[in-house]
Amino acid sequence: MLSQKLSKQIEFVKEIDKMKTILRQNWVIGNSKREDDAEHSWHAATLAMIFSEYAKPTVNIGRSIKMLLIHDLVEVYAGDTPCFDSDVVETQTERELKAADKLYSILDGAQGDELKSLWLEFNREETDDARYAAAIDHIQPLILNFYTDGASWKTRTVTREQVYKRNSIAKEEIPELWDFVEMAVEECFEKGFLKG
Repeated sequence: MLSQKLSKQIEFVKEIDKMKTILRQNWVIGNSKREDDAEHSWHAATLAMIFSEYAKPTVNIGRSIKMLLIHDLVEVYAGDTPCFDSDVVETQTERELKAADKLYSILDGAQGDELKSLWLEFNREETDDARYAAAIDHIQPLILNFYTDGASWKTRTVTREQVYKRNSIAKEEIPELWDFVEMAVEECFEKGFLKG
């Protein structure tokens, strides 16, 4: 007989498997298909580990990786929010808070509270751990777009200014990667993948 806590954990694990069905706007490198939420979270968490030497000394990389692994779990109920779609972004906070309440309540109180707290911390971007995670979360789609000839940028008429603004947190939190950001944005602009 399973304990109540274990039953809830298994239910949660089953529920978050839905992330594999939530398609994002970005295409995986090679242009074979659009990226799903699970792939994005795994990729971003791996980038956080790979680029950890560039994080501020005050960043707890393990906590940042946890944030990246859970930051989009709420999208199993709220759906993906394309960052350059202002109409959808306008309702994001409300939709995702409702989704977080529903999703994290599946777990035992303490565990659900811990994950929801990490999710809230990530979204507020007020701690060093959260700001590093957010910078990685913003750079990851830029990397995909750079290596897919701006696949999602071209279809949404994204501007160079929007991409710089979206990645400005990286300039502050991971300045060593800013040269790559500038190179990628300018090259994509010159090739017409980004608008002026």
